Amino acid sequence: MGRYITRRLIYLVVVLLVVSAITFGLMHAVPGGPFDREKALPPEIMANLEKRYHLDDPLIVQYGRYLTDVFIPHLTTEPPSTSLDDDYLLNVKLGGMWLKWANFGPSYASRSRTVNDIFRQQLPVSAQLGTMALLVALVIGMPLGILSALKQNTVFDYIGMSIAIFGVSVPVIVLGPLMIWIFGVTLKWFPPTGWGAKPPYLLGFLPSHLDWEFFKYAFMPSIALGLGSSAIIARLTRASLLQVVREDYIRTARAKGLQERMVILRHALKNSLIPVITIIGPLFAALVTGTFVTELTFGIPGMGKYFVTSITNRDYPVIMGTILLYAVFLVVANLIVDIVYAYLDPRIRYD
Repeated sequence: MGRYITRRLIYLVVVLLVVSAITFGLMHAVPGGPFDREKALPPEIMANLEKRYHLDDPLIVQYGRYLTDVFIPHLTTEPPSTSLDDDYLLNVKLGGMWLKWANFGPSYASRSRTVNDIFRQQLPVSAQLGTMALLVALVIGMPLGILSALKQNTVFDYIGMSIAIFGVSVPVIVLGPLMIWIFGVTLKWFPPTGWGAKPPYLLGFLPSHLDWEFFKYAFMPSIALGLGSSAIIARLTRASLLQVVREDYIRTARAKGLQERMVILRHALKNSLIPVITIIGPLFAALVTGTFVTELTFGIPGMGKYFVTSITNRDYPVIMGTILLYAVFLVVANLIVDIVYAYLDPRIRYD
């Protein structure tokens, strides 16, 4: 298992290099630039801006400089800055030295902040929202799928799948304002907009303690974002469990006199979760890196807005940094999924 994880982490670096190369090429293939305006800037100002950000260098030189800043660690005795303007996103202390890397550079649109500043301020918020939405999806989706499979073609099955179809059919852009109107404006149970979590965080984004202020702000956007994912999980859980409960070994377990609860929990459910776990990896990566519609609807200061506006503004460093972060989340989530496979199915080995 250790060698397998090491191999996958090495592949992570290869994946990031390939993703960065493709993203860099596509960004510069699109017509226009980060400083193009409806009213063109004077040539002298444009030349100074391109020189300041090294956009006048050949593309291969720009890409090489970017790889150096992001992927090559910098070893120094200087401790990281305690403010948000530190040049490096990751800082690890090794003895009396500091290992620093992931310098994504300045933002072309937000001149007073770097890409690392944006990540430090907005990524924890998107990660909080994504983690809460994933928990909502699991808490709602898996019980619904299990109940629908065990009570197939009964009223429980019809109600569960109706909820799943509702979650898939109603987008956040409709459900979000509806929840704000009912629970935020009419009933006044929850704040209609905003985000109430304050530092310190655990693991960089989770609240350090159970704070009602946090859950009060997080309830509606988490439900709105997680309901669609819960519908997908519910339908997949139902289909997978229906297939497993018809297998020969399930009939054998029942014939041996095992309790129905033991048959379902120990034999059927464990194997039926493999397809569900498969989609949870990319689903987690997509939710954690921010969802623009949910953040815009509920006024949440997350990453989604910056990623969308960076595309229209040709803010190359923000585009590159966000896509690379998404790739890291996706690869790591898939690695965790593969490790969970070995627990769910003893036949799977990574030796």
